[in-house]
Amino acid sequence: MKKIVLFVSIFLFVASMAFAAAPKSYQVTGPVLEIADDMIIIKKGKDKWEIAKDKNTKVTGDLKVGAKVTISYRMSASDIEVKDKKTKKTKK
Repeated sequence: MKKIVLFVSIFLFVASMAFAAAPKSYQVTGPVLEIADDMIIIKKGKDKWEIAKDKNTKVTGDLKVGAKVTISYRMSASDIEVKDKKTKKTKK
């Protein structure tokens, strides 16, 4: 019995760590305005959304201009630049 409880505890811990490490997934829905090999543009309200895609992007159905689509995506940083704080000099 102790082995089962230990196994379940370890499994739940590993599963929770796997889900905690994955970035949050988002969705956007709208009509397709433009399609290219490396991106798709859809209209969301008054805004145009340009979303990158590649050969690994899974497409279900007939993707064409004018079709209403729902895109699942994750945000990831391409580069990060840290700005140094400027120190304020105080007068004495």
